[in-house]
Amino acid sequence: MPAEGSPESESKPTSSRAGHPAHHPQHHDHLGDFTATPRLLAISALAVVVGGVAAYVSYGLLELIGFFTNLFFFQRVATSLVSPAGHHLGPWVIAIPVAGGLVVGVMARYGSDRIRGHGIPEAIEAILMSGSRVDPKVALLKPISAAISIGSGGPFGAEGPIILTGGAFGSLVAQFFHLTSAERKTLLVAGAAAGMAATFAAPLASTLLAVELLLFELKPRSVVPVALASIVATTIRRHLMGMGPIFPVAVHPAFIGYDGLLGCAFVGLLAGGFSALLTGAVYAAEDAFQRLHVHWMWWPALGGLVIGVGGWIFPQALGVGYDVIGTLLTGDAPLKIVLGVLIIKSLIWSISLGSGTSGGVLRRC
Repeated sequence: MPAEGSPESESKPTSSRAGHPAHHPQHHDHLGDFTATPRLLAISALAVVVGGVAAYVSYGLLELIGFFTNLFFFQRVATSLVSPAGHHLGPWVIAIPVAGGLVVGVMARYGSDRIRGHGIPEAIEAILMSGSRVDPKVALLKPISAAISIGSGGPFGAEGPIILTGGAFGSLVAQFFHLTSAERKTLLVAGAAAGMAATFAAPLASTLLAVELLLFELKPRSVVPVALASIVATTIRRHLMGMGPIFPVAVHPAFIGYDGLLGCAFVGLLAGGFSALLTGAVYAAEDAFQRLHVHWMWWPALGGLVIGVGGWIFPQALGVGYDVIGTLLTGDAPLKIVLGVLIIKSLIWSISLGSGTSGGVLRRC
């Protein structure tokens, strides 16, 4: 027989009864990630709170965007989401995005440079590089800077900032309770998913998107809290923003025919290619700004100049553009709107986003 402690003896599993291997601790550790422990109840309870707060954060950011849009373009105090396209500023509209870019640049330099960017990449960076820790200053400055950027005409969506802000709150809650790195990640992603769910009233899609983009795993310890946060945020959203969808469409048949399915496949291929071109344009703009011999604080203002010129030519390119999306979804948008979105909005979007301003986009880098 091999001596006790020899490699031969360590390679053979011991057994309590003949033919039945003992359950080693390593065996339990291997399966532990896929089991639900009582700890899951506590994390889920915190995720419910994070989801509720994220719904109010989402609502507050949309109200803030409406406030700055009304202030910049119509010189009035209101929080309703309106399109900047209805302004009467004439060529002076060019100065509005420049002013917004100057404010964002100052906030980034003297507040936190983490507010620069799109939202989701910053959340991914916090997960991968910072142990899911988000600076409290980012949680405060990101939504304010994004609201100023979008409210002054930036052609961005509110979703990216909402995702980062909701995720930042989840991270702060986890840090307050001194949770583990895995639990911090869970609450960060729960806040991000809740922000998406509150914006679009889509808890299932938000959960799946958060799993694919931020969570990097499909395990009960993390998916359950994220799903609960999304459901809570969607429920509260109905009381804050109403029951209807964010993009209502006309009634259409459930089956659009084989020609329609073929058309959808063709449009999907075109969208994939166009998205690759947009991504390349953003990277090209970032590289171009890097070569400028001016401090990065001034870059958002230069990007704002491009926004202003584009908005003067095609006013519908300014702002979030929910109204333009609604028009396109009706299927009877004029050719001018379609070409304006494809050419002018895409151009000013990629350049201004490459300038490092505080914007938002559902894009993975």
